[in-house]
Amino acid sequence: MDVILGTTVAISTCSADNEFKIKYYLKDKGGNFVSSFGENEWLWPQDPFIVNKVLYIPLIGITPGDKEGEIFNFKVSGHKFARVKDFSAADPREWNYDYIDLTPALPSEIAAFAATSVVHDNYVYFYPFYVYSKDKIIVLGNILARIPESKIDNPVDSVEYYTKDGSWENKLNPEKVKVVLDACVSELSVRYHENEKKWVAVYLTTQNKGDKLLYQTADKLEGPWSEAKAFSLPVPEVDPKSNLYDKGNFCYAGKEHIEFSRDKNLVITYVCNSADDMQSQTSFLRRNLFLYRPVVREISY
Repeated sequence: MDVILGTTVAISTCSADNEFKIKYYLKDKGGNFVSSFGENEWLWPQDPFIVNKVLYIPLIGITPGDKEGEIFNFKVSGHKFARVKDFSAADPREWNYDYIDLTPALPSEIAAFAATSVVHDNYVYFYPFYVYSKDKIIVLGNILARIPESKIDNPVDSVEYYTKDGSWENKLNPEKVKVVLDACVSELSVRYHENEKKWVAVYLTTQNKGDKLLYQTADKLEGPWSEAKAFSLPVPEVDPKSNLYDKGNFCYAGKEHIEFSRDKNLVITYVCNSADDMQSQTSFLRRNLFLYRPVVREISY
């Protein structure tokens, strides 16, 4: 079985009778599977958004690390948007796209810029995962950034960061920037629930291998956000009592899909992976194909 070291584009749909379907569009080159984005580097997608009928897919550039034997042996090498001006083709492999390089605009301490994306009031808001530790200053968590819609195609000098005093600044100052969510995650969702007039953040805890889905609410994107609460939904892949459990499993990337949610009935996905060596033909990941693909759950809160 081939292992694709990258990403595969898939399209999910929800039918009139509430059936969720997902279709994967594998890309091949010379008879071998390849990543949907990038051939000479790993490009990991984040939360896409649409501005003026153009689709933007944020991507994190990843290169191999130098710590052989570690689970997360990779480095963040950059950030970019894949820009798709026409995504009308049913098969995403037929989309034409170009790239907008964000790397020059972002400090290296931003591990994931578009952990989630929100188009609101003529801006695109992001919740970057920020990890800073220098000169006795430690900042860890999800901060808030924004880019004007009018500057999204030329964002390098237009990124603004929310500060502790409630203002926006173009320069990210670790002493002034505000951690608005202490989730410390590279993927989450922040979506507006019209029925409650609240923004709802959904993510998977980073503790205990990702054994809880959490949510927080706020009146504004800037917060203040409520204390995190857990959904009454088990994560069986990391529950020793479950037949899906393995000691090497860990889960992450919890998020809501508001397109499919109804009032307080949310559709949530997360992903689980294995710490086993994926090159081994007997690894848990190769023997159990339910891992490393979206897990779809429905829950009320």
